[in-house]
Amino acid sequence: MAYQLYYWTGIQGRGEFVRLALEDAAAAYVDVAREEGDGVMTAWLDGEHDGALPYAPPFLKSGRLVIAQVANILQYLAPRHGLVPESESKRIYAHQLQLTIADLVAEAHDVHHPVGAGLYYEDQKDEAKRRAKEFRESRIPKFLHYFEKVLDRNGGKHALREFTYVDLSLFQVMSGLAYAFPKCMARQKLPLLRDLARRVEVRPNIAAYLASSRRVPHSEDGIFRHYAELDG
Repeated sequence: MAYQLYYWTGIQGRGEFVRLALEDAAAAYVDVAREEGDGVMTAWLDGEHDGALPYAPPFLKSGRLVIAQVANILQYLAPRHGLVPESESKRIYAHQLQLTIADLVAEAHDVHHPVGAGLYYEDQKDEAKRRAKEFRESRIPKFLHYFEKVLDRNGGKHALREFTYVDLSLFQVMSGLAYAFPKCMARQKLPLLRDLARRVEVRPNIAAYLASSRRVPHSEDGIFRHYAELDG
């Protein structure tokens, strides 16, 4: 039975981290809102279905299970599709790394919405410029140099010495930050992360996905947004 993925149409957003895992694993799934429209999620978010109540998309339906939060979804999918080692310690470490990625993604979002998610970017541009400077000069280097060290400590090729879902998520982070902050990212010395991103990009299932219409482009409606005034 195919998984059912619920996420907003027209953007990559947080749902893309889940899509990459499903695509790499060649898992059967339906991107429900893309077929039925965003309104299909309303009943779930209003609690009109049985099972766990998601706070927000993405969430995944697998049989009777309803699983929300990116790291939680990936922790569920990974052992079922060979995207994490069997060792409990390595699974815990993979989850730890994914939660750190979630922290980075949240900070990337808050660059263009530093005052409130319910306000337009144009309503908080001055605050966004200030937030972006701190993000470019301090937070991007701190996060990415941490992940560079993670790769180095594990042989330089993968976050956990073998391919896992964390590698897919690091690819998405590198892709999103390169789109949103091209000048800043061009200045970063990240040989291991850049090599990892290139190797993920050419994995057969990922390459096919990236070339397909299922991979929507980055845009100013998603998490990673490019505004020239925020790139320094």
